[in-house]
Amino acid sequence: MTASTTTAPLQLVLGEEELLVERAVRAALDSARQADPAAELTRTKVSELTAPALAELVSPSLFSEGRVIVLEAAQDISQELSDAVLSYAKQPAEGVVLVVVHTGGGRSKAAKALPAALKKAGAQITECPKITKPAEREAFVRNEIRQAGGKIDPSAVGALIDAVGSDLRELASASAQLVADAGGKVDEQAVRRYHRGRADVTGFAVAEQAVSGDRAAALEAMRWAEQIGVPHVLVADALADAVRTIARVSAAGRGNPNQMAGELGMPPWKIRKAQGQARGWNAAGLNKAMAVVARVNAEVKGAAADPSYALEKAILDLATARELR
Repeated sequence: MTASTTTAPLQLVLGEEELLVERAVRAALDSARQADPAAELTRTKVSELTAPALAELVSPSLFSEGRVIVLEAAQDISQELSDAVLSYAKQPAEGVVLVVVHTGGGRSKAAKALPAALKKAGAQITECPKITKPAEREAFVRNEIRQAGGKIDPSAVGALIDAVGSDLRELASASAQLVADAGGKVDEQAVRRYHRGRADVTGFAVAEQAVSGDRAAALEAMRWAEQIGVPHVLVADALADAVRTIARVSAAGRGNPNQMAGELGMPPWKIRKAQGQARGWNAAGLNKAMAVVARVNAEVKGAAADPSYALEKAILDLATARELR
């Protein structure tokens, strides 16, 4: 997320990543309250707002109270309301901060044109792009750790994502907690120590034990995962991801993970881990494993009467496949 540090009466929060959007709105309110601790926050969806109602919201206050007006879901804005917003943008009221939240899309011409028009009007821009790629998620974790005043090892970044998952709110919370608990220096051991209980019951932990050939540990992790409600389909997805990753890395041959990352579309830490796991597999075993994960994926989505049994069988079959010679 990038934004100017100066307070602006007109602000555009652009993007779909909810956590970043919420932070941008909070930053606008915090900034306004530095100037006026009593500044009030009003949030409203554009679909529930008319041009006259907007005019009333942003009109100068008799007592000059500070206000932050947040227009949400501006990608749904009407032509009439868009015109009203842009008209107001030419001469913002003193003491009022207008924050327009927009995904960047929109169906109507007015909605699509609004971000560019607000930029032209001099709005302060905060970019909140959706974080979907592994590299973006890793960068997010590194930034969270840095913002919390800490440093994190590359291997610890991957371990944290494995342990916590892809939800940004949980990653942000875990990052701050780790910096506090580890005294600022976060390594893989710190992640494993503070998240062992959670990491041991994720689908990824089940998959890691399964592809390493440890039947007992994989079955134990799967049963714990079931007890806390991890969906069968997530465990099956993790098994498939682990097998496919090993297959892709094996096919690419030995090499520097940093150099292979761009070609394979994977973060270096994941390639490095797969290279270690691949040493126990051969082509015949990987072919068998690919068939196993394809089968269990269909089974947990309805093809099997008992998805728990299907996962247990898949784990045992993966261990057998790894032993093929």
